[in-house]
Amino acid sequence: MPHTPQVIIMQPVLETCSSDGFSLWPVASTEAYGFMPLSGALSPEEVGAAVMRIAVCNDVAPEPDGCPPGPADPLGSFLHGLFTMDPLFAAGGLQVMDTATGTELLPGCCNGLDERSDWLEVLDGDGRASFGHGPAPLAERLGDSVRLTVDAEQDDSPVIEMSADELRRLLVGAESDLADFLQLAAVWAARHLSGHATPVSAALARALALPTPVVPPLL
Repeated sequence: MPHTPQVIIMQPVLETCSSDGFSLWPVASTEAYGFMPLSGALSPEEVGAAVMRIAVCNDVAPEPDGCPPGPADPLGSFLHGLFTMDPLFAAGGLQVMDTATGTELLPGCCNGLDERSDWLEVLDGDGRASFGHGPAPLAERLGDSVRLTVDAEQDDSPVIEMSADELRRLLVGAESDLADFLQLAAVWAARHLSGHATPVSAALARALALPTPVVPPLL
């Protein structure tokens, strides 16, 4: 039987919601509770779906004291949470897959992409971090290696093991993918949300815990 070498892939992913009935800008079809990998390779419709989802994550009525009411127009009203909520939230995290075994670790409920710095706790901190619940993914450092448990609430949960050096390399790659997505989303906003492009780009950067991108003038 041929041996399949272990190849581990890490990607930043955004938890999706249903895009049915959304009409403020073109979006790809997405379902509730799925995951969309984020990178600089997304289509305009996929970027639109991602921006829609991040706006939905922050579509929460702010406290009434001292908060201005939302705009009356549909677009301004939909984006209002992105411009006023603090902190902002983007549901998701980092997905890890062992392609040799098909084992996949996904972020759990209530985990956000801004929390991905918790992975560094595994390498440079107390050696342990969890990433949501239902499932309850867990990462633990064991000497020079790292064990990822898909669901720590299950005694027989699948695991993925790799070296600490490989995890560090994968985290650098995932961070680059996320920065590429943010740059792409800023260009997308300049084309599709010209009146709101600057604050939308800044809000996305805050939600993803990244520096605000510089967008070149559109030709």
